[in-house]
Amino acid sequence: MRIPVPDEILPADQLGRVHLVGIGGAGLSGIARLMHQAGIVVSGSDANDSVVVQALRREGITVHVGHDAAHLEGVDTVVATTAVREDNPEIVAALARGLRLWPRSAGLQSVLLGKDVVAIAGTHGKTTTTAMTVVALQEAGLDPTFAIGAEVASLGTNARLGTAAVAVVEADESDGAFLVYTPRIAVITNVDADHLDHWGTEEAYEEAFAEFARRAEVTLAERADLTDRTVGFSEGAQLRGHDLTVAGGRTRFRVADQGGDLARVELAVPGRHYAQDALLALAVGIELGLDPDLLVRGLAKHQGAKRRMELVGSVGEAGSAVRVYDSYAHHPSEIRGDLEAARSLIEGTGRLVVCFQPHLVSRTRIFGEQMGHELGAADEVVVMDVYVAREDPDPEVTGAAVAAAVPLPAGRARFVADRDAVLDTVVGLARPGDLVLTLGAGDVTTLAPLLVAALAEAKPRGSEASDRRRGHGEG
Repeated sequence: MRIPVPDEILPADQLGRVHLVGIGGAGLSGIARLMHQAGIVVSGSDANDSVVVQALRREGITVHVGHDAAHLEGVDTVVATTAVREDNPEIVAALARGLRLWPRSAGLQSVLLGKDVVAIAGTHGKTTTTAMTVVALQEAGLDPTFAIGAEVASLGTNARLGTAAVAVVEADESDGAFLVYTPRIAVITNVDADHLDHWGTEEAYEEAFAEFARRAEVTLAERADLTDRTVGFSEGAQLRGHDLTVAGGRTRFRVADQGGDLARVELAVPGRHYAQDALLALAVGIELGLDPDLLVRGLAKHQGAKRRMELVGSVGEAGSAVRVYDSYAHHPSEIRGDLEAARSLIEGTGRLVVCFQPHLVSRTRIFGEQMGHELGAADEVVVMDVYVAREDPDPEVTGAAVAAAVPLPAGRARFVADRDAVLDTVVGLARPGDLVLTLGAGDVTTLAPLLVAALAEAKPRGSEASDRRRGHGEG
């Protein structure tokens, strides 16, 4: 449901009691935390119980599981997720009672009013870049307010009200939310056509980012057409990364500015795309006048965000263990980056086994073939059916088309529609030394811990024995 942004966004302390519909999501849970920490009476509801819902309750926020008009008793303002349906009883009641009904972007902006905002946008990498920026700023002595689209281990949360006048937020373009904010510093990680269900055309998507850049005092981006302050690994960048290496689960590179060599960065996460994210985070800190050496020290402490190449568990002895990772990649470019990072973590004869869940009917319709092509970088691929989310299913758009587009030898890419069968299939494929990666923005993430448990029960005994048990060989 598209909820219009109000003409006037009031400060959060003028909203009265606030109720958030979809509070268990990454965006609304962060807004709820910021408002609660600011002393605002906050409640919320979500369709399902979850780790996030339970954490919010422990923090003192009232959260209902299930949606009911009775939850709006005494409420003045309702903030809702984009994924909410028009017939949601709380939305129906809010409209009938004439309550203030806002989209999440307006809810976050109400908390940001009066702060120097660093808004980090981009098709890919905005969550990681935001997390890296916050960790780096904290190490350099700044305590910013922040709101991130995932839980971050080194921060212990996805949002916190800081003491500094600076706020660092992930700015989502999927529904136009990033055009609500008025940043001092805008960061654009990259622009790669996505969310065309909302924007319609690639041209409109590109123009939205150009408008986002125009809203800021300073824009930091790799593309020169979006900013006059370029940050990247290209030869002409004003803050330039070079000598990049990815090995042993770490990423290393050097940084130069127009005055010469500036710093050496080492990250505890593997991947070329993480190097670009870190470079942008460093650029933000420098723009804020902070010590580059301290910023680099902070970047080294970043351990990754939830669902961004996250190690879920390991089964077996060191050197031959099956490791299970989970990641959020759902666009072809993100799949490419994560599979490259996963490959750098494999040692010896271990293989890369990927369980991928396409996300959204519209995205799969447009990018399904490209998704399949990028999955060809794995050794074994299991494709689940499409995670429908906020759209209606389409029997013509399934994971089968993605699996059919994977350029692997026959039998190495499988479409498995039944969820229980997915678990059995992946466990049957895994050999000692393999890296298993669950991939996608939907509920495929819930399979990762189940895989760890199932692998522990199966106790793989070696590739030859595993092949005999499964009844097939290399081909």
